[in-house]
Amino acid sequence: MAITSKDLLAAANAAVPRITTAEAKALIAKGALVVDVRDGTEVLASGKAKGAIHVQRGLIEFKADTDLPTHDPAFNDKNRTVILYCASGGRSALAGKTLKDMGFTDVRNLGGFKDWVDAGGEVDKT
Repeated sequence: MAITSKDLLAAANAAVPRITTAEAKALIAKGALVVDVRDGTEVLASGKAKGAIHVQRGLIEFKADTDLPTHDPAFNDKNRTVILYCASGGRSALAGKTLKDMGFTDVRNLGGFKDWVDAGGEVDKT
């Protein structure tokens, strides 16, 4: 039987804990990496969480893999807490599951960017 997107999302949500903005802020204060996995047009329209890096969901594997020329050094430490978000939490859950499958040990899903903004999270508009 083929796996559906619903199945993939359920597995991702089970593997990657969802956190609140308050929990994210505490983890960020301790050095967590924050990753915005929305597409570029979304980030241009709204900005991103202050200090976050932008890596579209479809590129996360290529940025996280140290053996590739596209590797982003922000992903060098697989034990560093990684917090991901998108527009509603689906893409960030899927990207988080991918990172866990790649050996990242502490991956969290912040959910949606709007939740961050509504809870008073700082935004970079650049």
